Parts: sequence; C-alpha cells; structure tokens
Amino acid sequence: MLTKRIIPCLDIKNGRTVKGVNFLDLKDAGDPVELAKKYSEEGADELVFLDISATEEDRKTLIDLVRKVGETINIPFTVGGGITSVNDVEILLKNGADKISINSSAVKNPQLINDLASAFGSQCIVVAIDAKQITGNWKVHLVGGKIATEIDLFDWAKEVENRGAGEILFTSMDNDGTKNGFANEALAKLSQTVNIPIIASGGAGTIQHFTDAFLVGNADAALAASVFHFQEIGILELKKELNRNNIKIRI
Repeated sequence: MLTKRIIPCLDIKNGRTVKGVNFLDLKDAGDPVELAKKYSEEGADELVFLDISATEEDRKTLIDLVRKVGETINIPFTVGGGITSVNDVEILLKNGADKISINSSAVKNPQLINDLASAFGSQCIVVAIDAKQITGNWKVHLVGGKIATEIDLFDWAKEVENRGAGEILFTSMDNDGTKNGFANEALAKLSQTVNIPIIASGGAGTIQHFTDAFLVGNADAALAASVFHFQEIGILELKKELNRNNIKIRI
C-alpha cells in the first residue's frame, strides 16, 4: 500500500480563504498565507490552493498570493483557478506551484490536458472534477459547480487519465461542506475505473470519515477544508488515528 496523504485545501475568493456548504453560502475562514504556514508546520502532506472565482470572473489566478504561500511552505503545492494555457502554468510554476489543477477549462478544451502533460509531465497535472448525482447518475459540473453538464463522471475520469493527467481531485458536490462523510461508493468506483491517484474531496467531518475514504473509498489522498480551518480536527491527531487503523501515513 502506498502512503496515503492528508491535504488541506484553501478555497480563495477576494484574497481570503472561504468555505461553504454544497458550494454555496461562503464564509470567511482566514488568511491563506497564515493557514498555509500552519498546515505545513502541522504535518500536512500537500496543500491545494483553488482560486474559486477566477473562472467565473474570467481572470487569472492571484499570482502574488500564490508566491507568498509558496515562499511560506515546504510541502508540495497545487494551484488551480483560471488556468487555460501552457503559459498560465509556466507562470504559476515559476511563482511557487509544484502542481496545477484544471477543471472547467479541461472540459471545455480537453486537448489542454494533453498539451500540459506534454509540456510539464503528467506528475504536474491534476484534473479536478466536481460532480453531483442527477437522477442517480454522477454528472460533471463546471464553473464552481454552477453549470451542469451531461458528462458522466466515470467516463470523464477515464478520458482525463488517457489524455495524460497524473491525478484526479474528485469533489462530491452532494457531500461538500455537509460533514457527513466522503462519497465512498463513487470513490471506490473511480479507483476501479482509473489507474492514477484519486484525491477525495467533499464531506469530511470526523476522523472516521477519513478512515472510510481510504478503506472503503480506496482513495489515495483525502482533502478537507473547514475541519482544519476551524480546528475541529488536528492534522497530527488525524494521522495518528489513521496509523492506528493500519493506514500507511507519514507522521
């Protein structure tokens, strides 16, 4: 078993960290640079920074903020939001990102995945997929979950793998912010569908939820926001409990 990863997520809007429920009702969760430093020191394995309104506002990611976070931490750093070209990625990598995440732009222009993987290597490319169940079927959503598509989650996951993505960040919109647990059934099916790592996102509320994401959902990493931002779960405490459940984790 490969080592599992714990990844705090900074959702950024107007330069601040925010958190909502089902992608709505966003609340302020603090300064992103301070939070990033804290998570790096507490033993997070990676950090994800998503400029959640960049696509909707048709602008690029907040480069200055990315640079400040990158200078503050010493763990792998993934950045997403408003990325539409090879040039966008070059700028982010030069300013502290280790990996980049694309979402809506990949659906609108699937060739972008091929181009980025070719230019920077698959290990650098994370494709984020936001999906929710519509009449029992998981459908991909775009622009921060605001636009529904007819694209099937599992078909799209297979396509992004074939196009060169190195990792998939799957967020269940149904579970997001509810603290009722991850979408483990969908995670397990995803892990059978693709051969690249899957990051589980949406629904973390207790330490048991992380355990289930790894043991039931077969996720390679678990991402969470509010339980870390509001100090409901400590990263070291979480990792020690996962270790006690025989889940291989770096402490």
